[in-house]
Amino acid sequence: MATGRGEAVRSRRSTGIRRTFVVVGVLVVAIALLSGCTRTVHGHAVSIYDDPFKVAGLPTTSGPNGPRAGVPDSPLTAQDSDGGPTDHLVLNALDDIQTYWQGEFPREFGGTFTPIDKFISWSAKTPRSQAGQFCGQSSYRLVNAAYCRLDKSIGWDRAVLLPAVADEFGKMSVVMVLAHEYGHAIQEMAKIVSTRTPTIVKEQQADCFAGAFIRNVAEGKAAHFTINTSDGLNQVLAATVAFRDENPDDPQSVHGSAFQRVTAVQIGFTDGPKGCKAIDQHEIDRRSVNLPQGVNGDSGQSKSEVSQSALQSLAKAMATILPIPKEPDYTYETAKLNCRNGTDTVPVTYCPATNVIGTDVPALHDRGISNADDQDALPANVTGSYTAYIVFISRYTLAVQHAAGEALTGAKAGLRAACLSGVITGKLADPNKSQGITLTSGDIDQAISGLLADGLAASDTDGKTVPSGFARVDAFRAGVLGDQTTCYSRYE
Repeated sequence: MATGRGEAVRSRRSTGIRRTFVVVGVLVVAIALLSGCTRTVHGHAVSIYDDPFKVAGLPTTSGPNGPRAGVPDSPLTAQDSDGGPTDHLVLNALDDIQTYWQGEFPREFGGTFTPIDKFISWSAKTPRSQAGQFCGQSSYRLVNAAYCRLDKSIGWDRAVLLPAVADEFGKMSVVMVLAHEYGHAIQEMAKIVSTRTPTIVKEQQADCFAGAFIRNVAEGKAAHFTINTSDGLNQVLAATVAFRDENPDDPQSVHGSAFQRVTAVQIGFTDGPKGCKAIDQHEIDRRSVNLPQGVNGDSGQSKSEVSQSALQSLAKAMATILPIPKEPDYTYETAKLNCRNGTDTVPVTYCPATNVIGTDVPALHDRGISNADDQDALPANVTGSYTAYIVFISRYTLAVQHAAGEALTGAKAGLRAACLSGVITGKLADPNKSQGITLTSGDIDQAISGLLADGLAASDTDGKTVPSGFARVDAFRAGVLGDQTTCYSRYE
């Protein structure tokens, strides 16, 4: 993914998609914070939170997700294409993306939209002697997808990168990759970036433009593709998490954490290209204030194995951050409480009737085992200790809601739990308010991955959650960047 000579997006492992290939760059999607609480529909501003079963104002849908059946392939062609299914998928995506911008570009930027007319396909498996060229470099072992500003072309590896993305996250994630790369072309065409623009701004804008296009698909306006707003959109967001910058301290980490990337995608999905134009360094800094920026030197509690002593320390911190008149009692022997007005949500259960939080520590520990050493370069889930801690935190937030007289069942109760968990996470991430527990950017990303995977941290006392990972992550992020009032006002 590049705005220069195929500027690379590094994968979570520099060794590559497979260890036999050198990853020169790996793009993919991005996603997260909403810049506002309303969307204009037929000229009227409407709240996008009135119905918790909606996704940024759209209904939560299941069903078809991916290429539409029976639709003729695009007439677009690519240099050096093998004419195979991956190239057909990419060219159909590019056709729909260009159709979208044909209408949106004049409205948002003025002037005339000029479609890209040079596409290049290659195989990263091709021997060096037979490799082609992309953006002034050999395509030998080039596992990447990128926009090249030198000749205004878009290129992709059809043999390693894109099949791996499709296998792990579905074909719509491949579409998202191309929408991101086309976003870089839109930046140049609209002249909203320059050589002095920080790379993180360029990448966040491109993620945002991709999110805007995905909404167009979700609205049923794309000729070749459709996406549902439950598991389909969840997969696209999960791909974003997999391609995050793991270590913001690394000078080559210029694309954003999972939190930042998901935020940018959701800005585009919710507010369209207009929201993307507003992304600059100041806007990124504003929503990153007090969030952990690195991973080095972390000796905080969050990095320890999940244990009873660690949970007891966390419980004390939560009570300080969100105090309530009657703190819940804790048991660390079991999560099976047989509650008369709640369901056991192993590994952690909150029972309103007795005001008890029960934890199966071994089960919670297993949930928090890190997969950082997993040899799969495209993990569907990013796990670690905070994957476990966020569930424990969310059950305390049910006690907080109980103390406030809020309903503890239903979609809004679950989303309030995710939002209030974000409030606690934000305070723990702030070194001035962390109560001695230090978080890193990786912890925030683990929370997001867990919310996308099963949403237990966004469930009510019956263990039920909304099917949209987008909505769950959005609620959590609102809390991280807001406060307790934010959560109650959103999900009243």
